[in-house]
Amino acid sequence: MAYSVRHFSIQGMTCAACAARLEKVLNRLPNAEANVNFADETAHVRFPDQHPITPEQISAAIARAGFSGQEQADDWPAPAAQEHASQEQRILWLALLLTAPFVVEMVAMLVGHHGVVPALWQWLLATPVQFIVGWRFYRGAWAALRGGGANMDVLVVLGTSMAWLWSSWVLWSGATHHHALYFEASAMVISLVLLGKTLEARAKRQTTAAMNHLLQLAPATARVERDGMVQELPIASLLAGDRVLVAQGDTLPVDGVVVAGQAALDESLLTGESVAVEKQQQDKVFAGTRVQLGHLTIAVERAGRETQLAAIVRRVAEAQGSKAPIQGLADRVSAIFVPVVVVIALLTFGLTAFFTGELEQALIHAVAVLVIACPCALGLATPAAIMVGVGLGAQRGILFRNAAALERAAQVAVLAVDKTGTLTLGQPVVQHCHVLAADLDENTVFTLAASLEQNATHPLASAILHEAQQRQLRLQPMSEWQTTIGQGIAAYDEQNTHWALGRPHWLMSTPPALSLMQSWQEAGCSVIALARNAEIVAYLGLADPLKPQVKHTLQQLAAQGVQTHMLTGDQEKTALAIAAQAGMAASQVHAALTPAQKADWVQQAQQQNQVVAMVGDGVNDAPALAMADVSFAMGSGSDIAMETADVTLVQGDIQHILDAIRLSQATLLTIRQNLFFAFIYNVLGIPLAAFGLLNPVLAGAAMALSSISVLTNALRLKRFR
Repeated sequence: MAYSVRHFSIQGMTCAACAARLEKVLNRLPNAEANVNFADETAHVRFPDQHPITPEQISAAIARAGFSGQEQADDWPAPAAQEHASQEQRILWLALLLTAPFVVEMVAMLVGHHGVVPALWQWLLATPVQFIVGWRFYRGAWAALRGGGANMDVLVVLGTSMAWLWSSWVLWSGATHHHALYFEASAMVISLVLLGKTLEARAKRQTTAAMNHLLQLAPATARVERDGMVQELPIASLLAGDRVLVAQGDTLPVDGVVVAGQAALDESLLTGESVAVEKQQQDKVFAGTRVQLGHLTIAVERAGRETQLAAIVRRVAEAQGSKAPIQGLADRVSAIFVPVVVVIALLTFGLTAFFTGELEQALIHAVAVLVIACPCALGLATPAAIMVGVGLGAQRGILFRNAAALERAAQVAVLAVDKTGTLTLGQPVVQHCHVLAADLDENTVFTLAASLEQNATHPLASAILHEAQQRQLRLQPMSEWQTTIGQGIAAYDEQNTHWALGRPHWLMSTPPALSLMQSWQEAGCSVIALARNAEIVAYLGLADPLKPQVKHTLQQLAAQGVQTHMLTGDQEKTALAIAAQAGMAASQVHAALTPAQKADWVQQAQQQNQVVAMVGDGVNDAPALAMADVSFAMGSGSDIAMETADVTLVQGDIQHILDAIRLSQATLLTIRQNLFFAFIYNVLGIPLAAFGLLNPVLAGAAMALSSISVLTNALRLKRFR
């Protein structure tokens, strides 16, 4: 069944309880599967195409929950907004200015001086803080209650309003000689909470820094050759085939093919590698990469939202907005947290008043409970770490499909790897040349072999042609070509000499140098021979070489407790030869497997209660990738492999599998630390407040500190190497 997703940015969420309530409301829509991310303030609603949900239905549901929302483009995430940042800053400065005298009052009280700020002045300072600065909390609390729930705003409003009302009654009833005023508590709690939310918003923006960086990379315009003139045109107006000019220092605006020029490109955005890549005619180039040296003319293939950069941005946005399984506990707690805290506050008030007989003391204890119990940190614990981890992965060329994949990658115990294109380069190269004829040398052999293969397209032909090009050899004209499928090719040169290139047994029934052939084959080479007038004159050994760093990476994976197994459709002899080069034992090699057998092997490994990962790059790997608990696709591989996989390695480097696992482990550790911080503040803070060991001002500071500590801990992930 086909599905669609609508994306909305949400305004008005203040804590995890808000996100939980909105998610619950959206999931009541027919056939809807909703996910609300408190960290980036977005909602994603998935529904079957057979039963579409309109934007109006979603907007109405968001409004019923007490929030407002705006739809984002389905295929292009909006950059993180700094909504009303300047206005919020002005309100914060007003709050701090009005609250400053209370700080003086509190310091004076510590040294035995009371009444430094007169009671009337305290009321005049606290009232604007309560109802002008704090209006956002009243508005949020009303929206939450109207939507059938309660959130952080309800706790703040209840706590500060009780302190302000009590103090106002004491002041205007003339009871200041018998009861204390708590205007400083209401004003400072609101100011501290507002300061905490401002710092929290700033930290949130830092968690989306990777996304914003990606969004800003592609230029908005391009220099285009049209009608013999160079014009500066917006990207949206470009057409396939247009010629775009880029000079040294420019960032490429489109995906395309080089048709003129030569340059060194910085592709670290897409690959995570800082080494410049040389580009010349017929090479593919991508939007967002930068010209370090040289200049290029590019024929446009894809522009705007169709580029590889756009695909990466969409995938990162989807992964950052998804929910990891570990977040389930926080969601369940958040759903009931605020009502439970209100009950605890009422019990604190009642029991304190009953046992002490002091309403004033009972009120302050209850206010402290309400203030300390903000569930903001709980809602930020998981998504903040996920957003940083996924964004960091994207910057290194590791694209996680969703948060669940990021979490599962940390638990991988068995890694199944395809051979061709994963452990090896996926492109044969000439590794050996043995000349038998005395009148020929290596260059002549490669000239003749490449001349025979000049019109062929199979991988071995490409390897021979590449070798001839590297040696700067000039091809000879040939005629009367004859091709025998699966065996080889033959033709005549200008001197009417018959030349043939192919399998040795096809050229001669008893070819010489049999021992040489066997040694090459045992080393994983494919052996072909060149024959002149039916007599073999040279042997060529071609192999798909092991990628650099493969052996070192597999050793590091083993040291980390990950068992690696090779699953390949290739013959056993070749597979064993490659395995030996990679440092793998014969027992880790499973050769001559069909795509279905690869998937069966993965399933059998899973039955041993192990988390199994699969990495591949071809269509034949797709069934096994789909079966695995975590699947990795090489970015250089087939589209179906990348569509099936949980993680795409843009550069196609197996080293990045180890990087992905380590990043996943670091992210998961950060999430656990965040959840600990979020819970410990409440587990310790609520009892301390209930027993009168924490006054409302300290409770407000601790509440703000809890969210900031969680976000700061998440941002530490940026230092991951």
